[in-house]
Amino acid sequence: MKNYLSVSEVKLTYKTKLKASERPKVDSSMSSYYLLLKCFDENTIELKESFKVLLLNRANKVLGVMNVSDGGISCTAVDTRLIMQSVILSNATQIIIAHNHPSGNLQPSAEDTYITKRVKKACEILNVELLDHLIITPENYYSFGDNGKL
Repeated sequence: MKNYLSVSEVKLTYKTKLKASERPKVDSSMSSYYLLLKCFDENTIELKESFKVLLLNRANKVLGVMNVSDGGISCTAVDTRLIMQSVILSNATQIIIAHNHPSGNLQPSAEDTYITKRVKKACEILNVELLDHLIITPENYYSFGDNGKL
């Protein structure tokens, strides 16, 4: 008779590709913008929405960038659980979330504000700091943090 109560073992490992001294450091919304802009596909940034999370350690050094989702012309699905999974697996203590607006309009929508609140609440549960949410276009950005919306 099979034991249906047995649980598979989960083992967590982390291997970085960069030395700590070589990791880029984020010290402002502008430095975040320039770093994140490189992570968006220049051929589709004005075509479809994408959502990314910038994973940081306590010293604001970049641990990695995760593409959370790619969507359509005016929206993309954001699963908070996937964001938190990447936080846990990378051992991040701070994050910056970002998405692009293909229209070029930098004003946050009601959905953008809702996503920010939802991610912030999840971060608080895990004792992770949401530093900012950026809306990105090839020419400029909007920072929820700089505008007091966090």
